[in-house]
Amino acid sequence: MEQKKFEAMLVLIVPQVIGLIVTHYELDEVTATQSFYESKVYELLESEDTKLWHLSPLTLFNMYDEERKTGKITFPEG
Repeated sequence: MEQKKFEAMLVLIVPQVIGLIVTHYELDEVTATQSFYESKVYELLESEDTKLWHLSPLTLFNMYDEERKTGKITFPEG
């Protein structure tokens, strides 16, 4: 995927994941954004090679939620 298309995907996906974090954790948007950007899930999402960008925002949120609660990440079978 071209870099511009990949970046455009992130621009669409990340705000939706942050919205789920805000809703589920009752955090303000700034805190939720910072928390997501500091997560291993976001680090993996930033790398096009992981192909996490093709997952739904809800699936990415669930991965973030698991990481936050357990320190581990389970990758969905695909």
